Amino acid sequence: MKKWIALIIFTWIQAPAQPVSVPAISFSPSSYVCYKTNELISIDGKIDEASWTQTEWTDDFVDIEGPSKPAPRFRTRVKMLWDTLYLYIAAEVEEPHVWATLTEHDAVIFYDNDFEIFIDPDGDTHQYYEIEMNALNTVWELLLIQPYRDGGPAVNGWDIPGLKNAVNVRGTLNKPGDQDEGWSVELAIPWRTLRECAHRNAPPKDGDQWRINFSRVEWKIEIADGRYHKVKNPETGKPFPEDNWVWSPQGLINIHYPEMWGFVQFSDDIVGTSSETFSFRTEENVKWLLRQIYYAEKKFYSENGKYTHDTGLLTIPKVSLDGFLPDPRIVHTPNLFEAIIMSQDGKTAWHINQSGRTWH
Repeated sequence: MKKWIALIIFTWIQAPAQPVSVPAISFSPSSYVCYKTNELISIDGKIDEASWTQTEWTDDFVDIEGPSKPAPRFRTRVKMLWDTLYLYIAAEVEEPHVWATLTEHDAVIFYDNDFEIFIDPDGDTHQYYEIEMNALNTVWELLLIQPYRDGGPAVNGWDIPGLKNAVNVRGTLNKPGDQDEGWSVELAIPWRTLRECAHRNAPPKDGDQWRINFSRVEWKIEIADGRYHKVKNPETGKPFPEDNWVWSPQGLINIHYPEMWGFVQFSDDIVGTSSETFSFRTEENVKWLLRQIYYAEKKFYSENGKYTHDTGLLTIPKVSLDGFLPDPRIVHTPNLFEAIIMSQDGKTAWHINQSGRTWH
């Protein structure tokens, strides 16, 4: 914990003052209800236990920028379950040519085709987890103190004790001469690790909501000399940029915008015994309005070399918030700011500052 505190202080001091890109889609994250299982889940990548068969898939992945971009060429979808020890995640990755090259733990896995998990337990956009896997079941775990736009850093030496992970290839791995169906992923992530960034109960209580997203990196490949190769742009001699397909679209090519990730609502009910409806909370609209102030303040600083308390100088949308006062209050120094939105009864205040963290 002391190391984390030191990193937070360092990145707070070094937080960049440049404008940050603004998502080009409306705020409408995907949502999912995650049910409990009382069945022993064998982590083998096959997703065949009775609990999994009763669990709904997420919506199919879309392009990271949103619906204005072409739909992914191949299907990707996810299921989630939980019990008292683990959060379970399973993914089905359609892939006509399954290949992977990286075998070293904590290698930069997205240089291969991969599947990625992002978890922000308390939804403040800071202190979140990233897990990447390829078809060889090679894993890269990262702890982000805060997003890269806010100075990071990524703690590459962080690992998840007790993580269980497996891959099942439906076809043949690294064999260019045939056609494959794809590969599937299965993980059990211990709550004892996830609670470190949750700052609340883990496993979650009934009705708790966490911010989670999933991503898939897909490279265009060709077969030459009996091997797979990334297709190169003849003008640059370098591989064409990868495709990024996600569960909840970001509105820009950057997965490290936790405010755009999906909502996962946890249920104490055993999977298959009930059907709950996801409940969107007004506080999320409050946090989204604060995020607009954050974007606008970053832009203002880049143009004026300071922050401002004058909302008239910032481009902020007018939003009606049930139970909250319509006008935010901003306090600032030249290099710091804090925006506050109060509830009408004065009992709740939501905050954001120059580091991008939200809290109440």
